Amino acid sequence: MAGIDSERISELFSGFGRVSVRRMFGGAGIFADGLMIGLVSNGDIFLKADDETSPAFEREGQKPFTYGAKRRRVVMSFWRMPERLLDDPDELAQWARAALGAARRAAAKKSVLKRKRPSPMTKNIKRRKARR
Repeated sequence: MAGIDSERISELFSGFGRVSVRRMFGGAGIFADGLMIGLVSNGDIFLKADDETSPAFEREGQKPFTYGAKRRRVVMSFWRMPERLLDDPDELAQWARAALGAARRAAAKKSVLKRKRPSPMTKNIKRRKARR
């Protein structure tokens, strides 16, 4: 991977468990159990966060990952990992488990939203029946 040392990332997360690293958008995604728990951009590692876990990042003085898109900044649900975790594999494992929890909650929320929304095909069938 150009600019991304996937072996180093796997080594950093070894206390957490097996992770895979996939190149994406000029950086890399860090995946566990099929979910993206982190990303690497410009040498920084960002971990998945949500309302439950982002306060811990805020207390550490960290910021969320942002990027520019069509004249505006997009803020993502990944927060910069505290640098001190690079030297503390046990604590990094705790933060990674929290990131996996946030990723699982986000996936569950998406699943519920998909079930609640009728498919476009269902809408078309209802419209046709209403016209009859």
